[in-house]
Amino acid sequence: MGQQVHLDGTDSKPGEAAPYRRLRELGITLPPAPKPVANFVTSVRDGDYLFLSGQGPLEPTGVEHHGKVGAGVTIEDAYRHARVTAINLLAVIHDSLGSLDKVRRVVKVLGMVNADPGFDSHPKVIDGCSDLLLAVFGEEIGRHARSAVGMGSLPNQITVEIEAIVAVRD
Repeated sequence: MGQQVHLDGTDSKPGEAAPYRRLRELGITLPPAPKPVANFVTSVRDGDYLFLSGQGPLEPTGVEHHGKVGAGVTIEDAYRHARVTAINLLAVIHDSLGSLDKVRRVVKVLGMVNADPGFDSHPKVIDGCSDLLLAVFGEEIGRHARSAVGMGSLPNQITVEIEAIVAVRD
């Protein structure tokens, strides 16, 4: 676990699990799972559930997106940041379980937006995460309950932080 997963090319690969095929079709390569930035772990498994700590918009290049949505950061940019954050959540799932194919259901997503006080389109931002989870896992597994809320600030002034709960199988 913890290795980089290369999903390039366009041909179907024998035995390839559907989530990895979909990632490859989207042109997405899972980065290594981000390391915790403080005194916590990135995930905890309890029975049939994996609880994912909040992840932020950290690009594989090390670039982290900062700022206030609605005051210098557009909805479109923040949507892309939420998508990057979803990729990081997928990397944590892969690292924790060994395979995205062990996800039985994305149960709950909590999206936090570092928003200007007058900003009111938090769901449009967190759709960047939800849309990717649906694209990777499909309707039956990827459709989830969700909250999208605004925050006065987030760690290091990142634009979004997203956590999730997934049901898993062995």
